Amino acid sequence: MSKPLKYAVFGAGSWATAIVKMLCENLDTVGWYMRSVYTKEHLLKEQHNPSYLSSVEFKPSQLKLSNDINEMAKWADVLVFVIPSAFIHSELEKLTVDISKKTIVSAVKGIMPETGKLVGEHFNDDYKIPLEHIAVIAGPCHAEEVALERLSYLTIACTDQELGQTIANALSSDYINTRVSDDVIGIEYAVMLKNIYAIAAGIAHGLGYGDNFQSVLMSNAIREMKRFINKMHKMKRNINDSAYLGDLLVTGYSAFSRNRMFGNMVGKGYTVKSAQMEMNMVAEGYYATKSAKQLNIKNTKKTKLPIIDAVYAILYENKNPKKVFQKLTEKLN
Repeated sequence: MSKPLKYAVFGAGSWATAIVKMLCENLDTVGWYMRSVYTKEHLLKEQHNPSYLSSVEFKPSQLKLSNDINEMAKWADVLVFVIPSAFIHSELEKLTVDISKKTIVSAVKGIMPETGKLVGEHFNDDYKIPLEHIAVIAGPCHAEEVALERLSYLTIACTDQELGQTIANALSSDYINTRVSDDVIGIEYAVMLKNIYAIAAGIAHGLGYGDNFQSVLMSNAIREMKRFINKMHKMKRNINDSAYLGDLLVTGYSAFSRNRMFGNMVGKGYTVKSAQMEMNMVAEGYYATKSAKQLNIKNTKKTKLPIIDAVYAILYENKNPKKVFQKLTEKLN
């Protein structure tokens, strides 16, 4: 009988905390790497993350905590990365141990801004992780609802379906339903794109657009997402599945969505920088917008992306949100 896999989570934000909680439902010991010594010491003493999902209590005896990324990478078999895409490159540069034989799970809701690569592509190219040993976690699932133990759904994408099911089992519980998909690339792009559309939804709300417009915006967004993903990685997929449409809807509509919150502030008149400073969490869609725009420019056959173009114009070209959305409304149907 093979030994059970050891799991470690890298990151200490709300989604990382939620994933540790899920794993603790099934595993005797869960590894957890975080940069902050204060967070580690607080967890050991007070049994909760001081900055995120502080209502979730952990048993310190069940956690293997470390501020040393190499110690944790060496200890675990399955490395679950939940570090924001803007910071993951600098964190990975600290790695000195060989991780080529490890299984990598990306719960990073973005793309590598330095290279424009998907996180899975980065691990495959730079760390020689076989593609079949790379998995992606997708929703629809908000960390805050995991903390409340409200019924939530996860999709684990992995080309090795048996490994994908093993990871899914480690995350499953009475309040977490899981399914497995083989569309690793498509789902990783969907996880990136839905945050851009959530920013668009937030901007629209901040500008005073109502539910009627939001429904049109989301229906156009899922079609735009389909065009983008098919251009990048064509395969048979149902864009209406929960990992694509479901995750888009919850991120676009939920009050828990940090990307919607960020967009809402911009729509209400905050500058991009002031909105970023006021939030204590990273809005992944900000970085994803630039990456998606650049990827489409590099593509020999460009895809029409009116929503992404509109968000890019507001976030990176300092265009007036009201004027940009007035033009966008004419392109939606």
